[in-house]
Amino acid sequence: MMTQDPQFLTVGTGTDARRIAVRRREGRGPGIVWLGGFRSDMLATKAAALDDWAARSGRACLRFDYSGHGESDGRFEDGTISRWTEDALAAIDAFADERPIFVGSSMGGWIALLIARERARRGSPPPAGLVLIAPAVDFTETLMWPAFPEDVRKTVMEQGVFMLPSQYGPPYPITRGLIEDGRDNLLFGAPIRPGAPVHVLQGMQDPDVPWRHAMTLLEHLPGDEVAVTLIKDGDHRLSREQDLERLIAAVEGIA
Repeated sequence: MMTQDPQFLTVGTGTDARRIAVRRREGRGPGIVWLGGFRSDMLATKAAALDDWAARSGRACLRFDYSGHGESDGRFEDGTISRWTEDALAAIDAFADERPIFVGSSMGGWIALLIARERARRGSPPPAGLVLIAPAVDFTETLMWPAFPEDVRKTVMEQGVFMLPSQYGPPYPITRGLIEDGRDNLLFGAPIRPGAPVHVLQGMQDPDVPWRHAMTLLEHLPGDEVAVTLIKDGDHRLSREQDLERLIAAVEGIA
């Protein structure tokens, strides 16, 4: 059973070393790996609900916080897609079984697909499946950057950071490093081949990741084992009881 306190995993070396907080639940496979969103953490509603389901079902479940998030070390403003993907890969390599199910929320959907690609490059087995919740693939370039007025873009590029207001809490830093590194990790423009079944859950009232963005992702997934559930009254968080039930059903459908 999971202990109340997290374990810590060191990622990186030298001045780039940081400790990543991890919570692992033992159980049978395929295990679940939770990949959280931008500024979210592993104690949030969907992650906790997934772990509760794993406990009831006797399933393995791995949660962690990216550097600069939750209980992990590091500054959020030092984070990039590459850095957070490195954190995720390290946690998966250390604690997950050979073919887990990746459950990625928002930015975590992008990172889940990047991890699947990197594991294929290594010759590792593909995941058992992916469940992607409002997947914010390429969001820094396709959703965030085009929405910024010219003065905000100038601030980011010349001063290195802009404090972006958020409806979910205090303003958060959008850095030049985040934007430029995002461009090195773009997936749209070529087929995306995760090598496993994919189920996308998408709210149609999502103000952050529009449902048409999920359709763009589907156009880049050439495999036949791709399903999408559009939730007409669903928002970005998809954390209502009925949304959590859909999430668990999607995981069980792959498992």
